[in-house]
Amino acid sequence: MVCARGRQHLRDILKHLILEPEGFTPEHAADGLRSIMRGEASDAQMGGFLTALKLRGVDKEPEMIAALASEMLSNALIPIIETDTKTRADFGVVADIVGTGGDGWNTFNISTTSSLVAAAAGLRVAKHGSRASSSNCGSADLLEAMGCSLDTVTPSDVADLLDKHRFCFLFASTFHPSMRYLARTRRELGFPTPFNVLGPLTNPVVPDRAVIGVHSKALGPVMAEALKVLGRRNYAVVCGDENLDEISIAGKSHVWHIQQDGEITNYTIHPEDFGVSCHPLSAAAGSTLENNVATLKRLLSNTLEDRDVAVRDFVLVNTGFLLFVAGVAESMREGTALARQALESGKAHSLLKSFAHTTQTLKAEEEAKTAEH
Repeated sequence: MVCARGRQHLRDILKHLILEPEGFTPEHAADGLRSIMRGEASDAQMGGFLTALKLRGVDKEPEMIAALASEMLSNALIPIIETDTKTRADFGVVADIVGTGGDGWNTFNISTTSSLVAAAAGLRVAKHGSRASSSNCGSADLLEAMGCSLDTVTPSDVADLLDKHRFCFLFASTFHPSMRYLARTRRELGFPTPFNVLGPLTNPVVPDRAVIGVHSKALGPVMAEALKVLGRRNYAVVCGDENLDEISIAGKSHVWHIQQDGEITNYTIHPEDFGVSCHPLSAAAGSTLENNVATLKRLLSNTLEDRDVAVRDFVLVNTGFLLFVAGVAESMREGTALARQALESGKAHSLLKSFAHTTQTLKAEEEAKTAEH
């Protein structure tokens, strides 16, 4: 069976993948995902496709990952980053910090907090995320508990939010509506598939700079090559030595840095490079949503308890590296100093409160429009 524009139906793609795996190309993978996102595939076909992709080792092939990410983005709702008074160039660098999840460490929401602190330090951050899937508390869960109305944010709101707050959260379910067809199948399979690594690659804003954490050192060079294939530059893929999808506070972390010319440089970094002491990962463990909210409130209000020091330093290291990669800081130590000032001055706290207030206003306006009709 052949679908519109000569594209194959998922059933035929799946048959090719099972019976002729050596001839399965990135284009075939993209065609299969396209069929799913158009609602043409059955649950059985989608389950078979995801399982076959995993067994085929697609998540170890940069070209396959890039093809799937490109297809996802081609079906996403892409915000236009401009306002009545600003062009895209006027916004300067827009960045993201995000991890694949799935590392099993269940640490505090480091990248979410770092995105707020980085924005408070002067960087525009378009944070792409969702609710928890492999942890107790996802980025959306935490921000919603802090008063943010995230599912109200639409593509037309992104530019204004970035302009006003230097921060915006892009809820994956809002900006990738076509992926809804796969949601139940992914949950029911109960094992990671290649789609687990696509989230960090498919921010609809397509940030200028990003720090992307991966859950295993083996995935680091694969993710970096996939980013290179996608044309991304000035991105850094990181993995803690413990197979942590953040820069580790406990010791060495590995970096695969895609430079402006496309060269990928591999190096290691250590908390000492940021002027920060090491802490065991257990000291920065996350917990329930309620506990993580309480920790975030203490961090942002600068009312730390002894148990919060490791989490704070964890946030400073990851924020500092993002500011360095984004060009806001000339060194990792300078980035950490800027992050510390943004956190301890209360700027990050004020930013979150104002962002939450704006999103609640957007929600109220939407509810009022709905009531009128």
